Amino acid sequence: MQKTELKTSILTHSERLHARKIRLRWLIAISSLPLFGMVTAFGIAPQTDTAQVTIQTVVENLPAPASLTQADSQDVVTNYWRDERIERGDTVASILQRLGVNDEQIALFLKAPEATRALIQIKSGKRIQAQVTDTGNLVWLRNIAADGTMLEISADAGTFKTAQQAAQLESHTVMKSGEIRNSLFGATDAAGIPDSVATQMAEIFSTDIDFHQDLRRGDRFNVVYEVFSHNGVPVMTGRVVAAEFTNAGHTYRAVFSDVANSKGEYYSPDGKPLKKAFLRSPLAFSRISSGFEMRFHPILKQWRQHKGIDYAAPTGTKVMAIADATVEFVGQQSGYGNFIVLKHNGNYSTAYGHLSAFAKGLHKGEKISQGDLIGYVGMTGWATGPHLHYEFRIAGVATNPLTANIPTAYPIATQFMPKFRQETQPLVAQLNLLDGTNLVAME
Repeated sequence: MQKTELKTSILTHSERLHARKIRLRWLIAISSLPLFGMVTAFGIAPQTDTAQVTIQTVVENLPAPASLTQADSQDVVTNYWRDERIERGDTVASILQRLGVNDEQIALFLKAPEATRALIQIKSGKRIQAQVTDTGNLVWLRNIAADGTMLEISADAGTFKTAQQAAQLESHTVMKSGEIRNSLFGATDAAGIPDSVATQMAEIFSTDIDFHQDLRRGDRFNVVYEVFSHNGVPVMTGRVVAAEFTNAGHTYRAVFSDVANSKGEYYSPDGKPLKKAFLRSPLAFSRISSGFEMRFHPILKQWRQHKGIDYAAPTGTKVMAIADATVEFVGQQSGYGNFIVLKHNGNYSTAYGHLSAFAKGLHKGEKISQGDLIGYVGMTGWATGPHLHYEFRIAGVATNPLTANIPTAYPIATQFMPKFRQETQPLVAQLNLLDGTNLVAME
């Protein structure tokens, strides 16, 4: 049988080279056929000992594609996205230098006071994004504040202008778990949970758990909360949408729903509101320094009944209304110093003394809601240190708020239950997923 050998050479256009000579080796006595803009050569020759193949070099000039010609005739500018973290001690110049901005542009930026002031106000630890050309010209610089406001500094006719607008944020939920070793904040820090989420959990379960004195080592919690991001970078923490807290062996659960209330509330999975008529404490966190009992008065130097609860806390700590109310009194009153009295439904009222200041605009007759800010901890009046004096009154008589029979709220209405179950079932499923596991975080 006579053997044959097939040799093929293919000539193609190069879109990266303009009018460069391309060398091809052609086999003599080979027939060539053009195919789809490419030159293809096929050759068949007998394989004999006496066959001689002569090789000849052929040089051809090929035209460059029109698109390449057009690109070569222009100066192509490439823009790069950059991301940097502002470090302690950074200056405007050092930040711009790390972003790849050239010296000329840095000098121009420093001559724009409005832009420089805006950049200086961005705190250390925050991240900024910028678009910079390959020649070091700054196109824009952006920073997203904790409230979702985006600051943009952009180049404009030889200078820089600043603008603020609401950022386009993407929302997703984060699932995390933790265990109490020493404190709630210590546990949430260990689990990488923001302080705002810890505070929300304390508020959600405040009517069932006294976070001042009820926490136990080994208590556990699971939480599902919103996180808002911009271009994949977390910007701000949103609302807790589901939470579970096991305290002293008893487990409490909460899911958020707005089916029966446009503002939204937290409920147990069976539709009972966690928001009771009264909160257990007017402060998010503090310790009781003096209870509802007989005590030796530190200023009057005599034994007398202490008709309230004293919560030790730093000056300026926020004080909130423990229930919906009408402001009955706001002003100064002898030993109480700066003093507020709130009138609630029925025969109930509460009083708050020794405040350093009142909430802005608070006045007699004003309607306020449970959890609203009413003032700040201080040491006005007869006080030897910063603390809140808090009284719970029934028909005008001071009663121990830790033992008083505090009214509860009513469950969600029957007509809202089908929609409530439909919307909260996925939240309960997420808590079930976290329950009884060692899962630290799912994002």
